Amino acid sequence: MPQAIHISPIDNVVVALHPIAKGTLVEVDGLAVTALEDIPQGHKMAVKPIKNGENVIKYGFPIGHATADAAPGTWMHTHNVHTNLSGEVEYSYNPAPDLAPLPKVEPETFMGFRRKDGRAAIRNEIWIIPTVGCVNDIAKKIVADNQDLVTGSIEGLYTFTHPFGCSQTGHDHAQTRKLLAALVRHPNAAAVLVLHLGCENLQHDQFVEELGEYDHDRVKFLTCQDVEDEFAAARDILKELAAYAGQFERQPIPVSELVVGMKCGGSDGLSGITANPTIGRFSDMMGQRGGSTVLTEVPEMFGAEGFLMDRCINKEVFVKAEHMINGFKDYFISHNEVVYDNPSPGNKAGGITTLEDKSCGCVQKGGTAPIMDVIGYGDPVVTKGLNMLYGPGNDLVSATAMTAAGAHLILFSTGRGTPFSAPAPTLK
Repeated sequence: MPQAIHISPIDNVVVALHPIAKGTLVEVDGLAVTALEDIPQGHKMAVKPIKNGENVIKYGFPIGHATADAAPGTWMHTHNVHTNLSGEVEYSYNPAPDLAPLPKVEPETFMGFRRKDGRAAIRNEIWIIPTVGCVNDIAKKIVADNQDLVTGSIEGLYTFTHPFGCSQTGHDHAQTRKLLAALVRHPNAAAVLVLHLGCENLQHDQFVEELGEYDHDRVKFLTCQDVEDEFAAARDILKELAAYAGQFERQPIPVSELVVGMKCGGSDGLSGITANPTIGRFSDMMGQRGGSTVLTEVPEMFGAEGFLMDRCINKEVFVKAEHMINGFKDYFISHNEVVYDNPSPGNKAGGITTLEDKSCGCVQKGGTAPIMDVIGYGDPVVTKGLNMLYGPGNDLVSATAMTAAGAHLILFSTGRGTPFSAPAPTLK
C-alpha cells in the first residue's frame, strides 16, 4: 500500500494514507522525501521547499500559505499554515473549456412508490409534522402509541420535531413556515398529520396558505387546544391516513426521477480523496441517467467555489451562485464573524488545516458535471442534473434543507464518524 497520495502533479504536499514515522523515506509519483517529523494519518507533508508566505498547494489549488519556511518532509498543518481567505470576492464567469452535459445513459429503474400526483418516492411512511416546538412531546407520544398502524406497505410512522413556530417574527418565521410546508409535500411521506398547538405564531390559516393546494386525503390537521383528548383525536386521524398510505405498493420507476442530496460531516484529511470523490462519481452517473443531485453547505465552499462556479452551465446560473456565495459571506461579516473560522477540532485532528483545505475536499462531492441550477433555502429542485442549494454547513440544518428541496435520500460521507440522520434516509 502506498504511504501517501500526491493528489495533483502541481501539489507541493502529499497526504499520509497511514501514520508516517520520522525518518521514513516516502516515495510517490517519482518523488522521494524523508519525513523530518511524525506525520499523522490524513495530514500533509511537504514534498518541495515551501517558503514563508508561499502558497501550500493541495488538489492543485492553494489551501493557504506557509507561515514559516518548510523543507521537504515537514509536517504542514495549523502550526505553520494559515488561510488566504478574507471577505467577499468579485467573481467573473470563466466557463470551463469542456463545459457540457455529460453523455446520457439509458436510465435503469428502482422499486419505488408512485404517488397520486405522479411523483416518485423511495419510502412509504406516515409523518407527523409539528408546527411549534410546544407539541414535540405530544408528537413523540402519538408516534409511540400508534406503531401498530405500521403494517402492509407502510414502512414507518415518524415525527420530525424542532424548537420553532413561536416567538419568531419576520424572516425567521417565514423560513420556518416555508420549510415545514416543504416537508409536508415530500413524496416519501405517503400521508401527513400536521400537528398544531393552537396559540402559536404559526397559525393554521398561515400554514395552509404556505402549503398551497394539497390532497385532503393525504394531509390532515389537528389542533391540540381544540380537542379534549389530542391522543384519541390523533389516533382517529392516523387510522384514516394509514388506510390511505396502505394503497401504495412498490413498482419499477426510472432512476431519472430520483433526487439525491450529498453531504459530508465529521470530515478528516482522507474524506476529500476517498468518500467525497466517490459521491462525486455517483452524482455524475445520476446526471447521465437524467436524475438530480443536490450540493449544499455553502460556507464549506469558501475558498473552493471557483471549482464550482466555472462549471455553471450559463451566466444566469453563475450569477445566482455568485449571489449565494457572497450573500453568505456578507451574513458572516455583518455579524462580525470571520468567514474562514470553520474547521472543527475533529476536522483539524483528522488532518484538515484551513477552510480552503476543507472546502476543496467538500466540493469533490459535486463530481465533474455542470451546475444546472442554484436554489434557495426551502425551495424545490426543478432542474435535472447537479443543483447547488442555499444552506449552512451545519449537518442538521443543511440535511433538512436538502430533504425540503425534495431529496429522496442523502449520501453522507464522514471521516471522523457521526450517527447523524435526517428526515430522508441517510446513507453513510
